[in-house]
Amino acid sequence: MLPAKRLRLHPAQYPWEHVKWHKTFDHASLRRGFQVYREVCASCHSLSRIPYRSLVGNIMTVDEAKAMAEENEYDTEPNDEGEIEKRPGKLSDYLPSPYKNDEAARAGNNGALPPDLSLMIKARHGGANYVFSLLTGYPEEPPAGAVVPEGLNFNPYFPGTGIAMARVLYDDLVEYEDGTKATTSQMAKDVVEFLHWSAEPEMDERKKMGWKVLAVSSVLFALSVWVKRYKWSPIKTRKLVYQPPYAPPPQSRILDKLNEKKL
Repeated sequence: MLPAKRLRLHPAQYPWEHVKWHKTFDHASLRRGFQVYREVCASCHSLSRIPYRSLVGNIMTVDEAKAMAEENEYDTEPNDEGEIEKRPGKLSDYLPSPYKNDEAARAGNNGALPPDLSLMIKARHGGANYVFSLLTGYPEEPPAGAVVPEGLNFNPYFPGTGIAMARVLYDDLVEYEDGTKATTSQMAKDVVEFLHWSAEPEMDERKKMGWKVLAVSSVLFALSVWVKRYKWSPIKTRKLVYQPPYAPPPQSRILDKLNEKKL
């Protein structure tokens, strides 16, 4: 029998557009995914590596990011008396965590520690396919014969099939600003794409740079081939002819010796 931690289904391969080398993130989907994160996921999970300034130009405008940052308070530097005051957030601040520390997080989730989602797509085998399958893989009832420990929920894609997180996505759970119908799969797709962006916010720029590198490298390669042919063509096409040192025929050498004796 396989160990419990190895009992799981492998996620299917979904046709994600943003992972193609010539495609970029769908920024409308990123905005919807961030809305799903704020309204559904942010109550338990943090995004500790994402500052408000990263959202500008990708998910919202500067004014929207500033207004969102000012909704939260952050500690200032200690004053002359050593007291730490509070100030409104600014674009350089990072998204706040729902809990003060890990102990508070465990106490609020029956001992389970909700992981930080900043690098979740990169931290799990299967990436976006795994997270999408996990969010949409909760059955109405566990299958016959499945043993679910008390306090856990059955999910065939989670290692061991017992996960502390219950199903969180239901149809029409959120109301999208752009009017998109908020089905379970649509919300899962949007939040997974947003989480992929949070794990690789530089991916679009990296792809653009890749095109530039390919263009410059192609030109340099063509020039190097031409220079190589230009410099080496005289050497490659030359013909070498061997000319041995001059040696007189044998008869002339005998005559020379006879003449020497006569002299």
